[in-house]
Amino acid sequence: MAKPTTEAITLPDFPVTMVRELDGNFIHDDLSLTEMLAHTGKGLILYFYPKDDTPGCTTQATDFTANINAFDNLGYDIVGVSRDSVDSHKKFLAKYELQIPLISDSDEKLCQHFDVIQEKNMYGKTTLGLVRSVFVFDKHGVLTHAQRNLRAAGYTDRLLSTLEPTS
Repeated sequence: MAKPTTEAITLPDFPVTMVRELDGNFIHDDLSLTEMLAHTGKGLILYFYPKDDTPGCTTQATDFTANINAFDNLGYDIVGVSRDSVDSHKKFLAKYELQIPLISDSDEKLCQHFDVIQEKNMYGKTTLGLVRSVFVFDKHGVLTHAQRNLRAAGYTDRLLSTLEPTS
């Protein structure tokens, strides 16, 4: 579950390359996340994942797509981020009929801003890799929740429970 945070990360004001599918066509946008937030008037769930079309990343993307209306009703847009290319994102979006936009961060600028590139131990070898993470911003661009090094399975349900208002 995303936890309330004391991290002081702000949404960056530099442009990012976002791709999404709409009615069978791919739309590319180069815009800043602050522009996006101002335009939509909604909060933002920004999730970082290691690689398109891998088991955990596919689970996470399809779960967010399946719950997109629930997050929308709570006032949030969802955007995925990986270091994959725009072409890779297009294939991933089409193959799984994903309804969420994906940011291609091949230069790792956004990953570095959120400090999600970390040392990982893969089969006894230390490498640098993207740590699966989620950052939740309110409609004013204030970071309210963050979680790093999370498990993909069941995560969207846990996040929904966290964000739903209590009665």
